[in-house]
Amino acid sequence: MKRSTVLALASLSAIGLVFIPSLIPAGPTSSLDASSLLASGRLFIAAGVIFLGGLLTSLTPCVYPLIPITVGVFGARQAESKGRALILTTAYVVGMGIVFASLGVFAALSGRAFGSVLGNTWVLVGLAIFMAVLASSMFGAFELALPSGLATRLNGVGGGGIIGALLMGSVAGFLAAPCTGPVLTGVLTWVAQTRDPVIGGGLLFIYAMGIGVPFFLIGVFTMRLPKSGVWMEWVKSVFGIALLAMALGYLRDASPALRELIGSSTELMGRSVAITVGAALAFIGVLVGAIHLSFKEGTQWLPKSIGVTAVLVAFMVRMAAPEMAPKLIEGGGPPAEFTWALTFKPEESLAPFEQVLAKAKADCKPVMIDFFADWCAACKELDHLTYVAPTVVAEAGRFVTIKVDGTNENDVTAALYERFGVKGLPTVAFIDPMGEVLQNPRMTGFLPPEQFLPEMRKIGLATCSRTP
Repeated sequence: MKRSTVLALASLSAIGLVFIPSLIPAGPTSSLDASSLLASGRLFIAAGVIFLGGLLTSLTPCVYPLIPITVGVFGARQAESKGRALILTTAYVVGMGIVFASLGVFAALSGRAFGSVLGNTWVLVGLAIFMAVLASSMFGAFELALPSGLATRLNGVGGGGIIGALLMGSVAGFLAAPCTGPVLTGVLTWVAQTRDPVIGGGLLFIYAMGIGVPFFLIGVFTMRLPKSGVWMEWVKSVFGIALLAMALGYLRDASPALRELIGSSTELMGRSVAITVGAALAFIGVLVGAIHLSFKEGTQWLPKSIGVTAVLVAFMVRMAAPEMAPKLIEGGGPPAEFTWALTFKPEESLAPFEQVLAKAKADCKPVMIDFFADWCAACKELDHLTYVAPTVVAEAGRFVTIKVDGTNENDVTAALYERFGVKGLPTVAFIDPMGEVLQNPRMTGFLPPEQFLPEMRKIGLATCSRTP
């Protein structure tokens, strides 16, 4: 690769690392909850909303790493014609749908949400290992393909490629499952109440079809790419780095010590410095050889490793930077301060949580409880966009506010989810001044300040009974 091309690629990588994370959406919001439409019998409209919610979910960060799997299945060697590509892509998306339908109905009937699996350390470690294995494939360690003997037999009955695509789609569906948002939360709640697995499974299949739209387009498009060329190795390197970054993200969520190390390190640097350091490392990493060099060449192994490591560190630093500094309020100046009465971690005793609730009831004050997790992108949107708005901060002054950390789920977390009807994260639950848990208002997913504030104001002043 020409030096000028490498320099341009390194510059684009640095610029992208600075700006792209701020543009990535957190996913669908509470306004897309289809449960009310389902309850009123407007099944077809609800199905359309669910499909749209799946499409929006496909734009969230945790779904992006599935792109290399799609490309691996529908590369030029897999599809010989447009018709063949359409068939393979359809099988891939249907595989995703089958997983969502089966796992989704099970999750609803058992009262659990997909997102809760990310509170399990072993699940996180397993996903990290799986991502790392896929990354090694992108770097040339092995090819994503069925065993030759099995492929020959399947091709003999005319179904090898389709079955392979269906299986890979099932894997993609499993990996995309934890990314479910508020739209699916409403569906899960409705299915749990109606106990109708047929309709529930059908709606969850529609949701998966929404997620599958970008994959369908990618699968059809990749058949037109050139069959060979150095550029394919560059693309695979980019995908490999993305998969390794995802694996590191899962390991970070699985290890509180690692989260603390990354958070404290970037906090010492400050937001601006952290972003600058991340951009510089990305620039250096790509320049050294993260993308254009190959592990297959013995002399290139060391600079390639250094380059990939630098880019991964850059990614981790950049991803931690937004968590340190909320968005400034309009007009400049520091962000408004949102004071939480308690930040409760499930590893602790429930006593402080119960004491805060008891005192709020005694003082005749409503309670706002924010259920969040470190792996939840929409939770961070609430923290950095909604909870810093001056109007929201002012309104919160009449509430007792509690944050419940659901990053690492355990029996205490599960009990609180059951008690407050939490089906997915983020969820903001409210308790009135008399101590009753309210079903309305209740927010699931990200809401901007202008929509969050009216929900808070639904809880008016109350006359509390006092024991003489």
